[in-house]
Amino acid sequence: MDGVIYRGRELVPGADRFIAALRQTDTPFMLLTNNSQRTRRDVVFKLASLGVEVEERHVFTCAMATARFLAAQKPGGSAYVIGEGGLLTALHVNGYAISDSKPDFVVVGEGRTMNFEVIEKALRLVLGGAKLIATNLDPNCPTDEGTRPGCGAMVAMLEAASGLKAFSLGKPSPIMMRMARKQLGLRTEEVTMVGDTMETDILGGIQMGYRTVLVLTGSTQRSDLTRYAYTPSVVADSVADLVEAVMVRALSAA
Repeated sequence: MDGVIYRGRELVPGADRFIAALRQTDTPFMLLTNNSQRTRRDVVFKLASLGVEVEERHVFTCAMATARFLAAQKPGGSAYVIGEGGLLTALHVNGYAISDSKPDFVVVGEGRTMNFEVIEKALRLVLGGAKLIATNLDPNCPTDEGTRPGCGAMVAMLEAASGLKAFSLGKPSPIMMRMARKQLGLRTEEVTMVGDTMETDILGGIQMGYRTVLVLTGSTQRSDLTRYAYTPSVVADSVADLVEAVMVRALSAA
């Protein structure tokens, strides 16, 4: 959402009209985020403060994807967690216990709770047999104060120390992208992925066979496109430019 719907504490101009158009036309949509810190309710509250009205069913986080995947792999399991409320809540909702004693998984998400003691504990657990899971591999995260290390940077430390690779469930993981599609009840050919980041949003959409729209209000600029071997279906200045397309599609389907 950051870079598509808002930038920090500021709404992207026209993003509220875009979401309103989706709701007015009953177009199924979901807001996907690689931020595992916030619960769905937190996201809804933040968007409401910016003038964007959505419901919890419209939000899908990498924490939810991670928790659902782990629950399917090992129902009723346990995890040692480096992360915050959104990740802890998702794991609890999916029947997982949080434990630092012989957990099945070590799960790493975003947050400011990491310190060297926590990393040492996680490393010992991974070397002792716990599987290493990342909610995403984003190397950094935008904040109101600037850029800070992301989940990928923290996971890289554990990977280097353990010699093991983490399994990631966040964008561009096809697991997260498929979960969101199924929750919307759509077929592959009916899905359009809108995002501002080529390495996650657009790559994930292309790998799933979705139409893709790159918006230039975030981390990727038009001049960056020559660096990639893949291209989005459409490049738009912002989601405000998509409002008319949403309305036209609704009229044609009526």
